[in-house]
Amino acid sequence: MALLEYNSNPKAPEKPVVSGQDTIRIIIGLLGFFLPFILVGGLFVYSCYPKPLSSISHYYYTRVGSIFCSTLGILAVVLLAYKGKKLIDFIFSTTAAVFAMLVVILPTNIGYKDARQLPPYFATFIADNCTRSTVHFTSAGIFLGSLALMSLLRFPKDDSSDEKPKPLDIFMYRASGLVMIVSMLIILLGANGWLIDKKWFEDHQGIFWGEAVAVCTFGYSWLLKAGFFSKTANLAKNIKNFHLVNYNE
Repeated sequence: MALLEYNSNPKAPEKPVVSGQDTIRIIIGLLGFFLPFILVGGLFVYSCYPKPLSSISHYYYTRVGSIFCSTLGILAVVLLAYKGKKLIDFIFSTTAAVFAMLVVILPTNIGYKDARQLPPYFATFIADNCTRSTVHFTSAGIFLGSLALMSLLRFPKDDSSDEKPKPLDIFMYRASGLVMIVSMLIILLGANGWLIDKKWFEDHQGIFWGEAVAVCTFGYSWLLKAGFFSKTANLAKNIKNFHLVNYNE
């Protein structure tokens, strides 16, 4: 019964029980947006490997695997802390959190039968398992799909936060959701060789780029929802005005 009464008045201001919902949105957005850059850059620093791997999930096995796991773990915890304004917000964020953890707990296959075959930038070996890999791939899809639906269906609504979204913001939320869905569809088609040549897709790290676009787009939509860009612009303006005042004095 308590679950059904989660938020009987979505027009009421968001409670500051978790230091502000916008703070949570900013943390989620930053973690999502910068994850691909951190992994690629981190692997280059640790192993001097300059190219993206076949999938973001493959970084689990590298020297930056701890960064991959900790980032998704923090993301899952913060998503669990996010409540939003209505029960559906909590359902979407909790679903994303649970399946983000499954992505970490059940890593993908890497295609090597023996640890001696691993490239030098890999640091961990786990034998391939078809069931584990299928659950991983499905979990990643549900994780990103939940966030895409939140951006597409909830963020444009007037009752999704304290501030009424502007027309341009509404367009960007929906565009972000659609970009995420299209990216996941391209990954599905390319990974299975449907309509897209599988070898070409793999040679050009198609899965990685599809995942990177989806993750960065979800991060952007959460930052936009938090007012991160307008707040950053206002902060820069205030700093500039402060320096001008001091200079004139």
